[in-house]
Amino acid sequence: MRKRHTSLHAVLLLAAIVFLLMVVLAASIWTYGNRDETRNADVAIVLGAAASENGPSPVYRERLNQGIRLYRQGYVNKLILTGGVAEGNTRSDAAIGGKYVVEQGVPPEDILLEEFSTITEENLKYSADIMRTEGFDSALIVSDPLHMKRAMLLAKDAGIAAYSSPTSTTRYRSFGVKLQFLARELFYYTGYTVVRLFRRLKL
Repeated sequence: MRKRHTSLHAVLLLAAIVFLLMVVLAASIWTYGNRDETRNADVAIVLGAAASENGPSPVYRERLNQGIRLYRQGYVNKLILTGGVAEGNTRSDAAIGGKYVVEQGVPPEDILLEEFSTITEENLKYSADIMRTEGFDSALIVSDPLHMKRAMLLAKDAGIAAYSSPTSTTRYRSFGVKLQFLARELFYYTGYTVVRLFRRLKL
């Protein structure tokens, strides 16, 4: 009986430690979204979100608008728009975003499209390839605030000299919706850090 109690206490203690770590990480993701490192850089990388043949989704549009602001304010001279071809579309999310950005007055020659990615890690990996081809050294990373902590870690692992430039507006407005986004980011961030650890252990 004593051994059973000891095992139960150990399990409860472990569960409490894991829960505390998750709370701390969630708080870190939340507060990181307030970090704005906007400065002059070679390019802004606008991370993809959903798009349809009718145009970018509201979430993607807010990210594109942030990229447009950075361009207009002279922080960058080029934009990299990211996102591959989603199911049901004939054009990539990046191309759909590019059409929107051109309509807002950004010259086509200042827009570069990354059209092969399906997830954030690929957004940044393939954008890094474009940066190397074009001779760019630094980038502002554009996404929603709660997405920024994971995005910046992925940018670092892709070899990008990156600075965070979260959207000043977001479609994730209500507290409930923000909590859902936070929970999703907590899941993906935790998963990626575990995968990242295993990758390093294999080296």
